[in-house]
Amino acid sequence: MNHQVVVNHEEQYSLWPADRQPPAGWRAVGYTGGKDECLAHIAEVWTDMRPLSARP
Repeated sequence: MNHQVVVNHEEQYSLWPADRQPPAGWRAVGYTGGKDECLAHIAEVWTDMRPLSARP
């Protein structure tokens, strides 16, 4: 199964099935692939785990 990487308004990342539209409040970032590939991408780009509203 292919996945896509999605992000919300708080810049929190997640996986979503590639053949489905992201849920309300989430948008695709344009990266798709296998689960492990997507998780590796998230680990690379999501360097600050705090929600955007909690950052200084």
